[in-house]
Amino acid sequence: MKVLFIGGSGIISSACSQQAVDDGLELYVLNRGESRQRPLPEGVSLLRADIHDPASVRAAISGLTFDAVVDWVAFTPDDVRADIELFRGRTGQYVFISSASAYQTPPARLPILESSPLRNPFWQYSRNKIACEDLLVQVYRDKGFPATIVRPSHTYDRTLVPFDGGWTVPARLRAGKEIVVHGDGTSLWTLTHHEDFARAFVPLLGHPRAVGDTFHITGDDVLTWNQIAEQLASALGAPPPKIVHVPSDAIAAADPDWGAGLLGDKAHSMVFDNTKIRSIAPGWTATIPFHQGATEIAAWHDADPARQVVDERMDKLMDDLVARWRA
Repeated sequence: MKVLFIGGSGIISSACSQQAVDDGLELYVLNRGESRQRPLPEGVSLLRADIHDPASVRAAISGLTFDAVVDWVAFTPDDVRADIELFRGRTGQYVFISSASAYQTPPARLPILESSPLRNPFWQYSRNKIACEDLLVQVYRDKGFPATIVRPSHTYDRTLVPFDGGWTVPARLRAGKEIVVHGDGTSLWTLTHHEDFARAFVPLLGHPRAVGDTFHITGDDVLTWNQIAEQLASALGAPPPKIVHVPSDAIAAADPDWGAGLLGDKAHSMVFDNTKIRSIAPGWTATIPFHQGATEIAAWHDADPARQVVDERMDKLMDDLVARWRA
């Protein structure tokens, strides 16, 4: 099976590239060839082009057709419209990577199903993803464009700390300083290791029952944010975390960007039912719990101190919030 990934070297897509090769797919990756942090696996055919330059893409894919095309870097309806023009008649399946943050926020009921409503009034990123989905559903219904929608939740690899600010929270944990956790830290959150995601994702490619349908792929390891902080501290060899709980609204008032990701996503309990993806990938289950993933995060950052970049603005903001809310 011949598959094209647009992107292919990001947090989620890098694991899917490796899994696709391991499963024997003929994988083409279209990007600018600039990623060094996550090199492409051996056996991948690299097509150098900028997806935002349609002429360069047409030149790169000239004479090629695909069983499936996956765009890992489409975020707006304009991105999707360009893809439709580029790949109509060139692929048997077009896979759009949406987001679980598109689901109704806060959710009316748990667990989340693929049929749960889509509505996020707090985060523009999520509203853009919803608009992309609406466009693809319409073009599938009207013209038969072979779209499949996939909604990842919070998916990470060894490079990604699950808290905002990159290495800022781990640095504070190791220094014994207080960290900020939104709310009272007891909302439930689902973390997904990118290798677990990949093992469920690749069976969707070229599957006839996936066309015209929507799937989310998430882990089953549900933790509170307090537990996430505790497991990260343990992996870092740090003392138990000194957590200062700050209302999400107060964080949003202090930093609208940080607040948008909280009010539009992380502040709410999100638990998912993965039954539907298991109908396409029978027997799949997520096998990498966060305490194992946290060990990978710590080891990768410790392997090169240059990776341990503290966001000074976020660090100061946490100091300010801790001073105000410590009591």
